[in-house]
Amino acid sequence: MSGGGGCCGELYSCVFDYSTPRIALIKSRKVGLLNRVIQLVILAYVIGWVFVWEKGYQEFDTVISSVTSKVKGVAATNTSELGFRVWDVADYIIPPQEENAFFVMTNLILTPNQTQRQCPEVRVQTGRCVAYNETVKTCEVDAWCPVENDLTVPKPAFLGSAENFTVLIKNNIWYPKFNFSKRNILPNISTEYLKSCIYDRVNNPFCPIFRLGSLVEEAGESFQDMALLVCAEDHIVSKNALQ
Repeated sequence: MSGGGGCCGELYSCVFDYSTPRIALIKSRKVGLLNRVIQLVILAYVIGWVFVWEKGYQEFDTVISSVTSKVKGVAATNTSELGFRVWDVADYIIPPQEENAFFVMTNLILTPNQTQRQCPEVRVQTGRCVAYNETVKTCEVDAWCPVENDLTVPKPAFLGSAENFTVLIKNNIWYPKFNFSKRNILPNISTEYLKSCIYDRVNNPFCPIFRLGSLVEEAGESFQDMALLVCAEDHIVSKNALQ
């Protein structure tokens, strides 16, 4: 019985007793200085090397991402050369796919009924001159005739209504190391919402569908002016891109 009581007493003492270690105070400048130097070295290593230089508190991973875009819109034109015509994505997106960009045709120069034969070149005053019109003679060439005349550009832009076309931009990212993925289409966005929404920083800030004219305006430019680009030598660019 006495042995059992001793064990219980020791157990009681271990559980409910509290003790503190003894502290020895050494009054020595050398020992105190050495102690502070060691503390500063450890602190400098942790802060300077581990956190600042090596960024040991961070983990890095290479992001895997994909961005897709889809332009939508329909335009109608009525000209003497083509008559009434409806333009869809297959007509004004050239080429259909590009890397990190998309191309929208906004203006073009029409040269209908071309055939391979000899004809006067546009405004060239060398070579064998033939009548280009009643007052001008130009060089005769073997080419697709009539030769494209790029001295004038349609104004307003032939496809100026492309300003109201829209582009859907999907962006997906994935960090394999952390098994973390994110996309710009939020989980609560429904298919019905995507059919009607257009991005607006106040009313629809999470809509991934953007109006082309608004994109150009956000860049501080005019869409209709951009659709009539002229290069440095004053030659008209017949097809302009939104990239």
